[in-house]
Amino acid sequence: MKRIECAKPTDENSPAIYRWEHDYKHESSPRSGRPAVTEPLALASGSLKRYDPLASASGSVSVVRFTGSGKLLTTSFPSLKCWGVVTHLLRSLYVSATTTLILVAALSVSAQRKPSEATRPFVVMSSQSLDDLQKTLQPDNKTVELIDSAGMQLRVAVQHEKNKAGAAAELHDASDDVYYVLDGSATLVLGGKLDAPKETDPGEWRSPRILNGKTVEIRKGDLVVVPRGTPHQRSTENKDFTMILIKIYSEPLKKRT
Repeated sequence: MKRIECAKPTDENSPAIYRWEHDYKHESSPRSGRPAVTEPLALASGSLKRYDPLASASGSVSVVRFTGSGKLLTTSFPSLKCWGVVTHLLRSLYVSATTTLILVAALSVSAQRKPSEATRPFVVMSSQSLDDLQKTLQPDNKTVELIDSAGMQLRVAVQHEKNKAGAAAELHDASDDVYYVLDGSATLVLGGKLDAPKETDPGEWRSPRILNGKTVEIRKGDLVVVPRGTPHQRSTENKDFTMILIKIYSEPLKKRT
């Protein structure tokens, strides 16, 4: 096999430019005037030459520029000049292929996305149906679920309490409470700190009382929002109280089996 000798740059103050060239037979294109490759000759005739802009046009695969430390290396190891041409070609092909794959993947994901579907039927309750529901709760301390939390981050219930005292103070790590008072009144203690809290369930804390909390009276038509992490305690001693309870969980709860 004939060894290919790589030319050395003659100007030490300018970058060396090399081109891997093949001998081709060219004809002028009648439309653009550019040289048109008609027949490649033997590949063995290729050589790595110093780029000369005044030289006659010939088919070329790639151009590599060696500067700085690269110029020093190619001067010491001439074979690196040929290797630089090959790596330049491979890098160009890799970038082109990677870009194409990213575009194809993005278009595929975009085409597959669809709107989500409802997890359960919607609920609409008239005022009359709520009035009828309240009457069924009146005799006892009772709660009826309108929307349970199984598989959802939401729970809605109608809750009735009558002359109920001594309920434990509560704090929820991962759920917010909303109260809307339908009828009667109740005493709430909000804020402060739980006294000697105990975790009865993961993220659910109970205590006999609240220290340094604020006491408020709530009655029909009032709306109360209790953010997660807020101590709260409700008393309906000598009172008759009905409310809508809405709980919003940070994560959907597991469905009951």
